[in-house]
Amino acid sequence: MSDIQSSIELVAPLKCEIGENPVWHSDVNALFFVDIAAGEVYAYYPAASETKLAGRTRVTGGFTVQQDGSLLLFQDGGISVLSLNGSLREVARDLCPANERFNDVIADPEGRVFAGAMGGNGRLLRFDPDGRVTELFDGLGIPNGMGFTPDLRGMYFTDSVPREIYYFDYDRATGNLSNRRIFAEIPLDEGVPDGMAVDTDGYVWTAIWYGSRLKRYAPDGSLDREVKLPATQTSALTFGGTGLTEIYVTTAAISTSDSLAPPGYDTNAFRGGGLYRVTVPGMRGKQPFRSRLHFP
Repeated sequence: MSDIQSSIELVAPLKCEIGENPVWHSDVNALFFVDIAAGEVYAYYPAASETKLAGRTRVTGGFTVQQDGSLLLFQDGGISVLSLNGSLREVARDLCPANERFNDVIADPEGRVFAGAMGGNGRLLRFDPDGRVTELFDGLGIPNGMGFTPDLRGMYFTDSVPREIYYFDYDRATGNLSNRRIFAEIPLDEGVPDGMAVDTDGYVWTAIWYGSRLKRYAPDGSLDREVKLPATQTSALTFGGTGLTEIYVTTAAISTSDSLAPPGYDTNAFRGGGLYRVTVPGMRGKQPFRSRLHFP
C-alpha cells in the first residue's frame, strides 16, 4: 500500500455543517451536493469555477438524479423533487417513522433507490419504480456509502458504527441483496468509513470521517492506496468532470459529537466544510445511475 501522488484543491470554500452526497450531473456539467443539517443543495460548475445554491429545504440526507434530470431528495422522513430551475415539490412523507432521517442513498441500474435510514434502529430500504417500499434489513448503526461492482453482480454497503464495509450479492432483476460478508474494516485508530465510490477498475474508494483521507481498496478487499486531505471530517466522494477523471470530496464542519472519534483524535484540528477536488493520474469513475421513481 502506498500514498497516491495527487493534486488537491479547495474549489468551494463553504462552511457546510455536514457536506455530503456529491453527485456529478452530466446534463449541466455540475457537481451537486448537500449540507444535510442546513437543508441546502449546492451546485459547483467547474467550467466557471462557481458554486451556486440550487435549493434550500428541510434536513436532507442524500439524493439521486431522476431520469428527467431533477433531483430526488431523501429528507427527514419525506421525499421532495428539486428541479433544475429551483422549484421544489414534496412528493411523499412519513417513510421512515422509526428513524430520524434518511442518510446515504443510491440509484441502481433499474431505477430503484436504496436508502439508508438512521437514528434508532438503522435500516436499509429499497424503493422500487412501481411504488413498493421494502425493508431489506435493520440493526444498523449509521447506514452509509454504497456502490456497485462493474459487472453489476455485487453491491457494497457501509455501516459507520462498526467501521465495516460489506459486500452483497446483488440481483439486478429483483433488486434483492444476499450473502452479506465483510469486505473491509477500518482500524479503530483511523476513523470511520462514510461515503463511497467505485471506479472503472472496480476499486472501492471510501471517505474516512475523522481520518483526513480517502482509502482505495482492491476488489479482493486489500488496501491499495490512500489520499490525504487537509480536513479531518472527509464525508463522501464521487467522480466528476470531463471524462469523470476528477474526484470531488465533501467535508463537514460540525463539531457537536465525537462519540465515534478514534483515540487521540485532535478536536482542535480543522474539520472541514468545503468541497475539494482531487486529481489522481489514471483514475476514472462511472456515471451514476438515475432513479426512476414515480409520484402523483
